[in-house]
Amino acid sequence: MATQVLLVEDDPDIAGALVMALARDDYEVTHVSRGAAAVDHVAGQPTQVVLLDLGLPDIDGLEVCRRIRAHGYGGVVIILTARGGELDRVVGLDVGADDYLPKPFSLSELLARIRANLRRGWAATAPHEATQGHPSQVDLSPAPVPSPATAIGSVTAPASPAAAPPAPTQPTVSSAKGLRVDGRSRRAFVRGAELALTAKEFDVLALLDAERGAAITREELMSEVWDENWFGSTKTLDATVGRLRQKLETAASPARIATVRGVGFRLEDEPPDA
Repeated sequence: MATQVLLVEDDPDIAGALVMALARDDYEVTHVSRGAAAVDHVAGQPTQVVLLDLGLPDIDGLEVCRRIRAHGYGGVVIILTARGGELDRVVGLDVGADDYLPKPFSLSELLARIRANLRRGWAATAPHEATQGHPSQVDLSPAPVPSPATAIGSVTAPASPAAAPPAPTQPTVSSAKGLRVDGRSRRAFVRGAELALTAKEFDVLALLDAERGAAITREELMSEVWDENWFGSTKTLDATVGRLRQKLETAASPARIATVRGVGFRLEDEPPDA
């Protein structure tokens, strides 16, 4: 089954180049040029990857990202934008994006980033499917990189194929005092009820759960979860942990995330003493 990609881009030249490149790599691409249409599409159609421009004519791309995450979308969101400042990158990651690629960029780099995100098992379904607990099965095998082509718009054609790194080892299932984290299915449950987590939220929770009770440094969390997307600021980690804490508290989880001052975080089976 082809990976479903939603391209949200209002520049027809860039959109045309991306649609052709993605189609050559056997992705099934839907293109929309407005933010409202993107929100509606994600709400109603299975979507594994959203390629999101920020400068849209109706709704800013950051607001689109906020809305689809708020409605339970757990797939990959890659921001494509001419806004290259660190603040814009941090804000984009804070609102739920998984990756950030400033324009102009090469098609080979974009395709490599899509493959890298999908290899982490971040493919997801539409929100109504996720709540029913029946995620779509997606082919996560690396796709071939297209041969060099003429540059179109702000997208530069690839000079050479990008090598695909090996897929990481999948973690096992961990369960303690009501919180169960299943690394193979990338799902977490509190007393049998599934938590609606984004890709980054799950990765942070899984790392903390793997050494429950131990302090995990901020540097380790950023390196393992954000990898090449770490632009020097850890504000996005704080935002992700904040959302995780809220979701665990809402689900009445007995396991809570505690801050280890000057070090990082740890997952505790009981709330810390006052």
